[in-house]
Amino acid sequence: MLVSILNMDNKLLALIQRRARCSFLDKIMPAITSLGTCGLIWGIVVVIFLRIRVYRRAGLVLFVTLAICALLTNLVLKPLVARPRPCHVTPEVPLLIPCPMDYSFPSGHTMSSFAAAFIIACTLPHLGVFVFLLAATIAYSRLYLFVHYPSDVLAGSLIGTAISIMMMLIFFH
Repeated sequence: MLVSILNMDNKLLALIQRRARCSFLDKIMPAITSLGTCGLIWGIVVVIFLRIRVYRRAGLVLFVTLAICALLTNLVLKPLVARPRPCHVTPEVPLLIPCPMDYSFPSGHTMSSFAAAFIIACTLPHLGVFVFLLAATIAYSRLYLFVHYPSDVLAGSLIGTAISIMMMLIFFH
């Protein structure tokens, strides 16, 4: 099963590199991925939520959730799985951003983006579609930029969503 997942990962990543690459996306994907670097965009939301009294609890939940995601990804899962990034395995593919030096699984950008999107959508339902589209676009940028495999992104989205659901249940019930 692991071999078939790896084969599917490589086929999907190669398809993106062959069919989706274009000069327009080459310009915007690095900017989109930078929104998720260190949870930048989501950290801004935390600050905004913490400054508005009615959203303060959601801001606290978002902060705790992002901290858990960062710790789980960088201190537990990436070192435990130790999966090399596609840019490490296939260094001849030209990159639009520097190849990150850490491991690939799971995608921290994706995990924090989906975790944040879920909490923001619960807090401000009218923004739900927008924040999930932004999270999905950040996740896709990681594939487009050849720094993650599809299973890294899928796992990041599922784990991030699961953590945010647990935190919402703990803090709001």
